[in-house]
Amino acid sequence: MRVVSFCHYLQGPVCSQFLADMGAEVIKIEPLKGAFERHWSGGNSYVEGVSAFSLAVNRNKRSLALDLKHPEGLAIAQALIRDADVVLENYRPGVLDRLGLGYEAVKALNPAIIYASASGLGSSGPASRRPGQDLLMQARSGLVAVTGGGDQGPSVVGAAVVDQHGASLLAMGILGAYVKKLQTGEGTRIETSLFEAAIDLQVEALTKYYASPNRQQLLERGRHVGSWYHDAPYGLYDLQDARIVLSMNDPVRLAEALDSDALRELQGIDRYLERDRYSEEVARVLAPWRFADLAARFDAHAIWHERVQDYEALRQDPQALHNGTFETIDVHGKPATLVRHPLRYDGRTPAVRRMPLVPGADSRAVLDALGYSRQRQQQLIDQGVVAAPEADGPPSP
Repeated sequence: MRVVSFCHYLQGPVCSQFLADMGAEVIKIEPLKGAFERHWSGGNSYVEGVSAFSLAVNRNKRSLALDLKHPEGLAIAQALIRDADVVLENYRPGVLDRLGLGYEAVKALNPAIIYASASGLGSSGPASRRPGQDLLMQARSGLVAVTGGGDQGPSVVGAAVVDQHGASLLAMGILGAYVKKLQTGEGTRIETSLFEAAIDLQVEALTKYYASPNRQQLLERGRHVGSWYHDAPYGLYDLQDARIVLSMNDPVRLAEALDSDALRELQGIDRYLERDRYSEEVARVLAPWRFADLAARFDAHAIWHERVQDYEALRQDPQALHNGTFETIDVHGKPATLVRHPLRYDGRTPAVRRMPLVPGADSRAVLDALGYSRQRQQQLIDQGVVAAPEADGPPSP
């Protein structure tokens, strides 16, 4: 699979990274000074001047830095598209159309193209021109409203889960379209949005909500209750030295594990209708415990629980180490920790084969493949049509 990617931020780059990990040839076309993720990295997270944001989402791709507003820059992009299987983009609706790379223009170049677009709220409709970003879609989709609880009120999710889910959905759609293309020779127009991804994340919760009576009151709950549609004790609790979560657990077994008469007295109540009452009692019983002692009791009684780990603890989690979840690569002589591809294929996780550390890291190689001489490449670089690092050898004839 050959993918020409016009993507920045998170959703599009993660999608193309999934495809690149699985063996697709992905050419990332970015502005001469680089895509957005090269210039912003939250928490001042850079490794030897390289954005950790960029490291997180651009592995196994080749970078071609072009001025798409220049006729020759556009011609290079068009040459790549003619021989591509997929064009992937996540700009605001209309941006690529104005550059001459919208769906109809690309389909005219390559009738069998798979053209995949990821927008904020959709390519049309009353809100299609509004800004589309993870936090905004968390709010609009209801995800913020159903997260958190108690006196603290609603809460924002602590990672860009909507972007990540949108990327997975888009990669799934591209793979499905590629199967169709292999079978029929036909291309596909694929469209998704962060708004739709945020809603899809909540498919269980939304379906249950719309089917429930008295649903306006369902979201109200105490601070320990982790979900509006689960029975207590499902939620978050404080110990002396840690925080834990309890999942779905049998109240009889939980009372025995904690040897609590108070919980024995409550084990027959409706733990959904009286979830606050039950969870507050669980919180009171748990408060004096230390995690090591409690975990031994819970494991012996098959109580579903986990300690709330921070990122430092996660990095040393024995299961994460066993799974090989994290990988360290060299960035200009300094180590950078990456999260590896989340799937295994015949027992193996795809390796980091390349990492474009600078914009246009592979511009010369891509232009070589298109038949541009090194002399012509240098002319394009001098004219500001292409950006590339210093030449790695003398110009070819």
